[in-house]
Amino acid sequence: MERIGYVLLLLTVVLISCNKEKEEAKVVVPEVIEEVKKPPIIQEFGYNLNDFTVVKDTIKSGDSFGGILDSHGISRAKVFEITSTIKDTFNVARIMAGKPYTLLKSKDTTEQAQVFIYQNNKIDYTIVDFRDSIIAEKRKKPVKLVEKTASGIIQSSLIQTFDDIDVNVMVAYDMADVYAWTIDFTRLEAGDQFKVVYTEKFIDDTIPAGIDEIKASYFEHRGKPIYAFKFVDDTLTGNWDYYDYQADNLRRAFLRAPVKFSRISSRYNLRRRIRYYGNKIRPHRGTDFAAPIGTPILATADGIVTKSERRGGNGKYVKIRHNATYDTQYLHMSRQAVKVGEFVRQGDVIGYIGMTGNTSGPHVCYRFWKNGKEVDPFKQDLPASKPLKDSLRPLFYKHIEPLKTTLDSIKLKPQEIL
Repeated sequence: MERIGYVLLLLTVVLISCNKEKEEAKVVVPEVIEEVKKPPIIQEFGYNLNDFTVVKDTIKSGDSFGGILDSHGISRAKVFEITSTIKDTFNVARIMAGKPYTLLKSKDTTEQAQVFIYQNNKIDYTIVDFRDSIIAEKRKKPVKLVEKTASGIIQSSLIQTFDDIDVNVMVAYDMADVYAWTIDFTRLEAGDQFKVVYTEKFIDDTIPAGIDEIKASYFEHRGKPIYAFKFVDDTLTGNWDYYDYQADNLRRAFLRAPVKFSRISSRYNLRRRIRYYGNKIRPHRGTDFAAPIGTPILATADGIVTKSERRGGNGKYVKIRHNATYDTQYLHMSRQAVKVGEFVRQGDVIGYIGMTGNTSGPHVCYRFWKNGKEVDPFKQDLPASKPLKDSLRPLFYKHIEPLKTTLDSIKLKPQEIL
């Protein structure tokens, strides 16, 4: 009996051991549940683009608003309804070739166009939403302003200097506007130098969208330093101007030149020999600014257009009456941009450089009249704008203090020095 019990015990131990080995041999494979990842939400123009089939394109020459919608399944009757409804907000006849647009279409088998978005520029855009009711709305992309500084020493020209230091050339154009009344940019000299504080616009923190404003600048021309600070001088209207460190207005009644960044090819000279007339002495009662055909010509001061015509050696020209004392005249245009009786502001485009009339090359002959007599504009003591009010001066000096500190702390880089 004892022997039988021993055998049974042994068998039990063996069986238990075998079961354990079987259990240990089992491989448990965990159930894998794949997580379905949702596509990232893409927001643009105030819409979730994931909800639409998106078509991005550019207006081409010959394209029309109606033609674009028609090619995407919108009937002519619907196009007419849309254009009639939105005409006060968006003139579809003025869409321009080269401008980008986006179509948002339904995400189904019909792919019906539902929203048209026209990008006027990098910031401004117009939405035409015709999903239910027809809505047109002008919007802007969020813009971040970043303050920047730049400096340089002129070696050949202001534009070339900005190119050399790899700064947006529009800063140069804006700075030229700031000093348009005090510096002749056609006669800069090697060694002239500048420093500038400006703000640049960015979309989505990374996409450049243009220059916002010149906040302050310093320009040293022929050894004479000129500060310029932007300051709101009328809090009711928000009007602003640029003032120097003494709070004197930099603006004058007249711009020094009717063309930006051109060169003077011939000055006022009553004993000049003119090649066109066989090198005979003929009084030249104007100042010639040479520039490529089509370059805009600017009104040098506010006034009323008294002449806009073509006549003899003057070719196509415009004459402006500024007040009881001063008139200006702009000759040899390729075409005029204003009509008699129009009021123009200083800096408005009044025509374009050409070669009409008696001329051997593209330029504008700028004539300056004082009390009915043609005179040399560069020898006139032109009137200045009104200085800053005494009551605003404490606020002005407080405003410019940090800007001047920033300008003065800007160091010219060694590679910029001649």
